[in-house]
Amino acid sequence: MKSPGGSLFPYYYKGGELHCLKYGSFFSNADALFALMKAEEEFISSRNRQLNIWVDFYETQLTDSVLIKFVENINCLQNHTKKLAIVGFTFWDKWRLRQKIKKTTVPFSMPIKYFDDPEVAKTWLVSE
Repeated sequence: MKSPGGSLFPYYYKGGELHCLKYGSFFSNADALFALMKAEEEFISSRNRQLNIWVDFYETQLTDSVLIKFVENINCLQNHTKKLAIVGFTFWDKWRLRQKIKKTTVPFSMPIKYFDDPEVAKTWLVSE
């Protein structure tokens, strides 16, 4: 089975299972990215289970509106997320996202880590 973003579901990696959110390569097309975020929310919510989630943001322009929408997206997926790995953020993007997360009314319960290397991110997700 494939998710709306085209990822295999479930995706097996090093003996573990994770779900990939392909939010990269949208460049400045925020509307298409937001539509995919909504579709992924519905897909993941319908699975009725907790997942390790890897998010790829390479080649997507991280405007304030994109970061705000992403915070809303991960907030909606909070009950379905064990761990969250984000790939493709600069130091500045990480800081900006953390500031937006701090402004949410409900604190995030899942661990969130940022990575430069997708393989390291996926390895962290499937580790205990």
